[in-house]
Amino acid sequence: MYELALLVTVVVILMGATTAAVAVIGPTLLFLESMLLLGATLVIMFAMLFVSAEVVLRYAFSAPIPGHLEGSELLVPVIVFFAISYTQSTHGHVGMDLVLDALAPAARRYALMATLLVSIFICAVLAYFSGKNALQLWRFDDVTMSPPYFKTWPSAAAIPLGYVLISVRMYLQFLNLYDPKRFPAHEPAAGGFHAVD
Repeated sequence: MYELALLVTVVVILMGATTAAVAVIGPTLLFLESMLLLGATLVIMFAMLFVSAEVVLRYAFSAPIPGHLEGSELLVPVIVFFAISYTQSTHGHVGMDLVLDALAPAARRYALMATLLVSIFICAVLAYFSGKNALQLWRFDDVTMSPPYFKTWPSAAAIPLGYVLISVRMYLQFLNLYDPKRFPAHEPAAGGFHAVD
């Protein structure tokens, strides 16, 4: 319980700092999201080539690539969590809007703001505990169970990174909903997180 209280305190302090420095944090976050999206795209391309090469080598030459399954599995969190914040910035996540669409624009705005605040704290908790896990994997020098014994911590470290960035992105969206004139969207389409779309 102490850890959770400390985490909430840290998140609230960071939210205050983000509010004060939104003019710097917004464009920086957008640039970082774009670079991580590019990284995720390159990892997808590598994974596609890696798996294709494994299939060809296995069936055409009877020479499978050692550790291909574990290597491919370790790429999945990198692909997902490098792109998760960018996807949030473009409103690309799947959502159930049935109830929201029935609300008046003002009520929809407040509902979106409340949802973003709850989501920020959930993602912050997930970032904290996944970060602890990645640190533990790094300290124990954890590797996969079969040769060539890939390190597992880089894949695990992508998870808290993604959760931290999506938490910041959702807070910027919250601020944009709260006061669009004072807090611009800082999103790829520069459209903002509108309650009346």
